[in-house]
Amino acid sequence: MTETGDKAPHIPVLLRPLLAAVAPVSGRWLDGTFGAGGYSRGLLEAGADQVIGVDRDPLAFDMAAAWKDQYGDRLVLQAGVFSKMDDYAQDLDGVVLDLGVSSMQLDLAERGFSFMKDGPLDMRMSQSGPSAADLVAELDEVQLADILFTFGEERASRRIAKSIVKERAIEPITTTLRLARIIEGCLPRPKPGQSHPATRSFQALRIAVNAEYEELFQGLLAAERALKPGGLLAVVTFHSVEDRMVKRFFQHRAGRTGRANRYAPEIEETPNQFELVTRKAVGPDDQELDENPRARSARLRVGRRTGAAPEAISPKELGMPLLKEERR
Repeated sequence: MTETGDKAPHIPVLLRPLLAAVAPVSGRWLDGTFGAGGYSRGLLEAGADQVIGVDRDPLAFDMAAAWKDQYGDRLVLQAGVFSKMDDYAQDLDGVVLDLGVSSMQLDLAERGFSFMKDGPLDMRMSQSGPSAADLVAELDEVQLADILFTFGEERASRRIAKSIVKERAIEPITTTLRLARIIEGCLPRPKPGQSHPATRSFQALRIAVNAEYEELFQGLLAAERALKPGGLLAVVTFHSVEDRMVKRFFQHRAGRTGRANRYAPEIEETPNQFELVTRKAVGPDDQELDENPRARSARLRVGRRTGAAPEAISPKELGMPLLKEERR
């Protein structure tokens, strides 16, 4: 999702292997994370009859205004969240999800996603609802530490939360750089090659603000309902928790057999909802890493829908991180 405008200096992450995995492209697709439109355009150019582009960020469709008309009614833009995609379309030939924050959001200081640029502490993809500043101002120390540890895997979560509560009593924390400086003061100076000290905490707050794990969980189930038999689901992830959830979803939906192990008695076989197209996660090749270093952590997984009916599954089965209050 690094494309910006009609010149498109960057291609979306893992677009080439994605198109290769789902070839030949035809029929009606849904791009659940429209962003700058790179995946939608790639699918249309590859042969899709129509793409429904879904995004909760109003800026995404504003940016598409300069070029969307060249595709006519082959491109349909739908404001909303991909967890409700089956409300927007049914009998789809394919669904593409590119998770996480887009480059266009990171690069705009006023959106408040980046600790490298000063801006309001926002992080809302939809530009509505409680912001990161609201969470930092209103949650107690225990709740803040839980978010930082659960969603950011930040080992210094308690120390950082304590410092945030102390600093906000002196002056409200409303900007990205002020929060980043508070976090930096709680952690050792990074060695060359290590990530910025605020990386995990900013990730955790962004995930909490946008309910990203819940959105992914519900989105996978919505795709299962929206795809026709033979339809393809392609998901690009950017960190280990997202990839684990997608991997376990496909394993659960595609990996069952009629026997738990070779010593167990035969049981009635349950039909699988998906067949694996990619047996392992696909990462970027050297060419893509040269073109876009941000792709280094990206992973692609693809599955093909069968005709088996959807079934219930719990967030726990997918390894979805839950806050303490959700685990009760």
